[in-house]
Amino acid sequence: MDEISQLLGTIGRVRSDTLSSDATQSTGSKLALRHRLNQLMTCLDDLDPKTDLHEKVVKTLDSAFLSCAKRANKPKKDNFRLHMVTWNVATADPPDDVASLLHLNSPKTPDLYVIGLQEVYSGPVRFVSDMIFDDPWSQLFISSLAPLNYVKVSSMRMQGLLLLFFSKLEHVPFIRDIQATYTRTGIFGYWGNKGGVSVRLSFYGHMLCFLNCHLAAHMKYANERVDEFEHIMDTQTFDCKKAPRIVDHRLVFWFGDLNFRIQDHGMHFVRSCINNQTYNLLWSHDQLIMLKKKEQLLQEFEEGSLDFQPTYKFDLNSDTYDSSGKKRKPAWTDRILWRVRPKSPPSDEQDENNVKERKQLKEEEEYPLKVRQNLYTSHMEYRISDHKPVIGIFTLELTKMHQTPLVSLQAEGDWSADIDSMVLYNPLQPFPSSSWDWIGLYKVGFSSVSDYITYTWVKDDEVAFNDEVMQVEAKEAWKVLESKVAVAEGLLPERINGLDRIARNEEF
Repeated sequence: MDEISQLLGTIGRVRSDTLSSDATQSTGSKLALRHRLNQLMTCLDDLDPKTDLHEKVVKTLDSAFLSCAKRANKPKKDNFRLHMVTWNVATADPPDDVASLLHLNSPKTPDLYVIGLQEVYSGPVRFVSDMIFDDPWSQLFISSLAPLNYVKVSSMRMQGLLLLFFSKLEHVPFIRDIQATYTRTGIFGYWGNKGGVSVRLSFYGHMLCFLNCHLAAHMKYANERVDEFEHIMDTQTFDCKKAPRIVDHRLVFWFGDLNFRIQDHGMHFVRSCINNQTYNLLWSHDQLIMLKKKEQLLQEFEEGSLDFQPTYKFDLNSDTYDSSGKKRKPAWTDRILWRVRPKSPPSDEQDENNVKERKQLKEEEEYPLKVRQNLYTSHMEYRISDHKPVIGIFTLELTKMHQTPLVSLQAEGDWSADIDSMVLYNPLQPFPSSSWDWIGLYKVGFSSVSDYITYTWVKDDEVAFNDEVMQVEAKEAWKVLESKVAVAEGLLPERINGLDRIARNEEF
């Protein structure tokens, strides 16, 4: 625009003097821009095409049009709302209601829920039962979110540690590469009362990882907590070329009962600051904040201000800090932090790592991702544990890498439980097929990806990326394979499959 202004000045012919000086200077406004374009059209009428000035005008306009075209073709950024919860439930049974904890009555509905619990009761009988059926805590969150069209996409359990990932149904086709794992750190790595569980996935092409930890307790073990965290980060790996380790993910959330304490300050001073809500006077002696100053890995993680009272340790069924003989000092043990992968400076070397880094840098420029924290607080009304739950609400601003699902599916003809059925499917994008690919049949309103009524395998050689529509014939394949929902509906495999055999023998 500066070049065009200079050219207009050179031509020197302006027929419209209706703009005030203030409006003329506001070149960013649409009104000013329209007037300047009118000026330009007037000037072009008298411009000799054989002059150097004509050539300059053409080049300048070409450059301006190119800039506008690039801006118009730039992918749109979308905002997604993420609601996170961390809560050490101290082996308690779930409360009757978690609507407040999940902000279910808020006009702003999250796109994703990530819930991390610690010290979920894992006695031998209960733990075995929870391996077969959803544990009571999972049942509570599923029953609370399913009516609002949320689906449990993934979960991970390691003794008392539980991680749940929910998504609105509309996003499920764009959540891919889902993997979950765990790391034990209790009793020299042999016991899972402490450690970390994680779920990682691709969300519209962006690699995200959620790590729920329960680290070593007690004031004096601050450095051990950092060692445990680094061990978890180093040892957890995934079958994914793009992000084989936690640190390779574009965005990582680290949360849980991290057990960092407030050191040096005495009990009287800490409680006085809490009563006066002068929490900032305690921050400089919070162990995690202190350790971030000297630990490189911790420095890469961000955290919102601790503008809420410490969440540990309370007498059960009360809002009173520990009144037992131990009188443990209050602390912000329950935390939510996040890390956006740092940009690596480009290198001139041509080895494999540098090629990968340059590819990552290009992807980050083309598909940016930003994180904004909207809320970081505790919920004091829940009293079943000696910890208070902490929530973090975030806005993920990102440019989608994927706009279409991987596969389109269509039922062929009328379906009935007692006859063979057919599914037509068409890959919409190239993707690595596997002998483990399958097509599931779900009830409308299903609450979890494991709630299939039945499924059929898709053979590896049946998947190809072209214009061809492929079909899966549902004969043997559509036998009812046991799922939690099928069992609840009374669709036992031996019962339904027996009916299938009778129907095929025309004895039914």
